[in-house]
Amino acid sequence: MVSFSHTDKGTDEAAWAASGLADLAGLPLGRDELAGLRFVVLAAHPDDETLGAGGLLAQLHSLGADVEVLLFTAGEGSHPDSETVSPGQLGTTRVNEFAAALAALGHAGNWRFLGLPDSGLERHRDAMTAGIRDATRDHPGPADQLVIVAPYRGDGHADHDALGTAAAEVARDGGHGLLEYPIWYWLWAAPSHPAWESWFRLPLDPATHAAKAAAMHAHASQVLPLSPLPGDEALLSAEFLRHFDRPFEAFAWTPAAANIRETRGATTRPATPHSSADAERIFDEVHSASEDPWQYTTSWYERRKRALTLAALPQEHYRSGLEVGCSIGTLTVDLADRCASLLAVDASSTALERAAGRLAPYPGVRTRQLTLPREWSEGTYDLIVVSEVGYYLSPAEFGLLLERIEASMAPGGTLVMCHWRHPVSGWELDGDTVHTLARNRLAWPAAGLYREPDFVLEILVAPESLASPDRPAALPGEQ
Repeated sequence: MVSFSHTDKGTDEAAWAASGLADLAGLPLGRDELAGLRFVVLAAHPDDETLGAGGLLAQLHSLGADVEVLLFTAGEGSHPDSETVSPGQLGTTRVNEFAAALAALGHAGNWRFLGLPDSGLERHRDAMTAGIRDATRDHPGPADQLVIVAPYRGDGHADHDALGTAAAEVARDGGHGLLEYPIWYWLWAAPSHPAWESWFRLPLDPATHAAKAAAMHAHASQVLPLSPLPGDEALLSAEFLRHFDRPFEAFAWTPAAANIRETRGATTRPATPHSSADAERIFDEVHSASEDPWQYTTSWYERRKRALTLAALPQEHYRSGLEVGCSIGTLTVDLADRCASLLAVDASSTALERAAGRLAPYPGVRTRQLTLPREWSEGTYDLIVVSEVGYYLSPAEFGLLLERIEASMAPGGTLVMCHWRHPVSGWELDGDTVHTLARNRLAWPAAGLYREPDFVLEILVAPESLASPDRPAALPGEQ
């Protein structure tokens, strides 16, 4: 969770306007398709629905789409220092404002209030998840024709992150689409933050834009002072509200697993989720188009993440290491100083060609092109690194990769996993799911776990009981 306050000045809208945000690809759902889908829209607090998805809600009303909105808390904690209004009174006011806002968006009566406590959704995860699941069951029809609309799971507000994470879990388990709307992200993040670059834009026509403005005006307790007294100040400043007066809304989009769409370019042709069979072609294309497609060498985010990964290793030196998915070899260079022998593999021969020059000064490092997990390198390792690669496999393939890792890990060896936590378009898995699957499948003791909105870093240690006289430790290539 990001540390910030609504009183922070934050990133000015002018910076976002100059960032290229308005040039994001359009949401790959046309008007006819939107009209035929069913939507369950989630709001942690009254006004979330209007700020993040008011334009979408107004457009869905104009198209006659099937929509239900779930409000999880009354937002009674928005003014904790008020001496004029109690939390109970404020909660009642805010729920009434929520009803008025939805009426302005065309959805009077299409909502339910779940009554969970403000600023405490993470402690009520079961009730929150059950409410979402119940709502999806109340909308009969094919699972892949239902879309959950929820706060962005990396928004930085604890309630938004908790609700967004629960929504992603229900969408994944149910085979539904997922649209995530950011709110506080626009305050604490800056255009240099990488998450928004993979999002999509929903243009708002003048009527839709006007409906959103009217709905926002209904949330008077948030946009106007409750009174002139201290503690009753307006929660949402005019500067902050400019982020939501754009002629478009931005969403992170995860298509339903059975109806994945190509999310870049002019077409939206149906496709199936990618798997390891596509990896060589896709990543050869990516690396052919750029010397450093993910800015490994220039991005502070990437350099900082590598430093954290290296610092998390529980041992200073390893005998035999395996890096799964080495790309152009930036992390490989750092691992080389910690391993007597290191094998770096990747599906892309183009990436490995780029890595060769970088790794030439390290005689203990070898590279090999392998499409995992179908292909594998024989040998036993006391360090295996799986960084930013797990979600490029299907669930079944990732399960096989874990089997390969378990069979190849030396007793007491270290497994390092580090993954981006945001949706990865065109692939079935995401970073949090990858780590959950590994944790549950291996059941190895954890030596460290670090999470922040953008990535999760986890260290698992193989049990000493893996030792076997029939399984001697061997350097890569010795078997």
